[in-house]
Parts: sequence; structure tokens; C-alpha cells
Amino acid sequence: MIVKPKVRGFICTTAHAEGCKASVKAQIDYVKAQPHSERGPKKVLVVGASMGYGLASRISAAYSYGAATLGVIFDRAASGSRTATSGWYNTAAFEEFAAADGLYAKTINGDAYSKEIKEKTIELIKKDMGKVDCVIYSLAAPRRTMEDGTVYTSVLKTVGESYTNKTINLKDNTVSNITVEPATEEEIEATVRVMGGDDWKLWIEALKAADAIEDDAVTVAYSYIGPEITHPMYADGSIGKAKDDLFAASKEITEKGIRAYISVNKALVTQSSAAIPIVPLYISILYKVMKAHNVHEGCIEQMCRMFNEKIFCGETKTDDTGRIRMDDLEMQDEIQTEVNKLWSEISSDNLDTHADLEGYHQDFYRLFGFGIDGVDYDADIDPDVRIPSLEQ
Repeated sequence: MIVKPKVRGFICTTAHAEGCKASVKAQIDYVKAQPHSERGPKKVLVVGASMGYGLASRISAAYSYGAATLGVIFDRAASGSRTATSGWYNTAAFEEFAAADGLYAKTINGDAYSKEIKEKTIELIKKDMGKVDCVIYSLAAPRRTMEDGTVYTSVLKTVGESYTNKTINLKDNTVSNITVEPATEEEIEATVRVMGGDDWKLWIEALKAADAIEDDAVTVAYSYIGPEITHPMYADGSIGKAKDDLFAASKEITEKGIRAYISVNKALVTQSSAAIPIVPLYISILYKVMKAHNVHEGCIEQMCRMFNEKIFCGETKTDDTGRIRMDDLEMQDEIQTEVNKLWSEISSDNLDTHADLEGYHQDFYRLFGFGIDGVDYDADIDPDVRIPSLEQ
């Protein structure tokens, strides 16, 4: 099959197996080239391990410290003329590279919110790893099904009042104003149920109850704060309420004996961020400014730096609230001053000079394995790629 990108809404419905493999290889090569100590984690569980920060975390742990990694994903294999998801291809590639390098890497595929997947994961930990010493919680799901069958769906809305600001139409690259209406109390509650800290706590509680986690283990979940431009849509919006709950969960987990941290990461192109009004325009401007200052980072650069310079470097480095700040470069005064200036001036007529739209679109397509250097996209490839550990 010759695989080309097909975009619908905010996602690409196809993925390229060889492109995803090349992307994973590039991330592994980056981590291998970085300095690191030997005092990092050795047995790591990554919940949400197939893309973005979760995948980068898995790669960083494995190739910084030689850690055995168990990943929980929720991805789809290829079927007929339909390709697999990019997360499936990423995971298959990671397992292949890890095996070649003598590293333990297995994967559980299923709904991480479910009791069944938690039990299946713990069973494999007990069998193969004994106990984990690090848990990365990196879920970014649109909905959650509870044990009683209730389904909660998250929303990307404001809280309290509507908000009007600039946004970009990524189909035709035009800038216009958009007004986002506030979420209802029910929608806020649902978003907290999906994206808050409840499931993170359930994972840690289940691991502790099964004696499958070390007493001195570390667990990390991911969040975002951003500048005032994005606050109504993120930090102060429905998703922000969920992230507040996630932060509260970190305190509760820590009080029960496992060191839990929130890492506040930089704004990047992800499937989630592409769907948030206003945020893609901000990201495209941010990319331009950070690249000009030579401080731009992607997922792998941030996660490698988080492991080696923020957590496993002696004393964990946090801000005065206890959060790890991987957005420290994004939020530098000189960066934000330039971003704000460009934001005030930007329009459809000056996008080429005020934003890095090319970089934004490149990162979007790379999420699905397209636009990767060295990959022949005119070649006939087999989309039916297997994940080795799922065949066992």
C-alpha cells in the first residue's frame, strides 16, 4: 500500500509505518547522545505510552538508564485498507529497537481507565518486573467509561464567561476572531472525571495494594499552564479545572507514600492541542520566537531533560508550588514579550512573517509518521505491522 496523509477535522486518519519507525529511531538516537547518570529508574510503567510525552518518557527512561518499560496504550492495528494508528506503529518500532538493544519492553493494549487493564498490567508487572519504581501517567483521552457504564466526555470550553480572541483556521491558514462559550457545571464535572486525577490515584492505589510498586517510587503526570492569552481556554477553562484536580491528586498520592509530581510542559502540537481554539495560533507564534532564540524543544528534548535535570539529579527541582517546570524556556520574559507583540499584530496577511505555520504543520504531520527525512513516501509498504509483545 502507498500511504498518504488523509486529514479529517483535527486528526489524520492514516499513519505511515516507516515514518513512525524513523521518528522513534530519531528520538532514541537523541537520548543516546545526551549525558545522563545511572541513578534513574530501572522499572518503569508508562500509562499512555504510544505518542507525544508518554512515548518520549518511555524512550527517555529506557535509553537514559537502561530501564525496563511496560507501556499501556489504546491503539488500533491495521485492518484491510485501513492503516494502524500512529501510536500502534510507534509502539511496534520502540519494542523492535529496545529488543535489539537488549532492553525489556512490553505493552498492554486497552482502556487504561478500566479495572481489567489495571489488573492485566499489574499481573505482568508481578510476573516480569516484580515492582516498578517509576510510573508515568500520560493519558489524554476525550472520554472515560466508568465501571458502572457511565460515560463522561471532556470539553474544551471556558468557565464562567465566554471568551473572544484570535484563532487560526488550519485548513486555509486564515486568522479571525472566535468566541468560546462557557461550559456547564455538568460539562466541567465530566472533564474533571476524564482528565483529572481520579484515575491516576486509582492506578497508584492498585499498584500499592498488589505490592507492585516500590516504596520510594516516583510518579509523574503532565499538565500545562501557558500565558494569559490561553488561560481562558486552558488554565482557567474546563481543562484547567481538570488539571487543578490532577495537581490535588499529586498531593494526595504523596501523602500516601509515593512521591508524585506534576510536570508543567511546553505548548506543542498534539492531537489534543490542535482541537483547542486559540491555542494553535499561539503555538505557531511561539515556535517562531523560540526557534529564533534557539530554545525550541519537542517532546523528546523535554522529557530527556526532565528525567536527567529535574527529577533524577539528586534533589528534585520544582517551583514553589511543587510543580516541575518544563515550560521554563517558553515562559521566559523575553520569549513571552516577543510572542505578545506578534500576537497583537498578527492577521491573515502577515502569517508568514509573524508565525511558524510551516513548523506547526510539519509537527502535525510528523505525529502520524509523515514528513520524516529519509522516508520514501512513494514506496509500497505493508501497513500490517505487529507489536511483538502483544503476539505472546
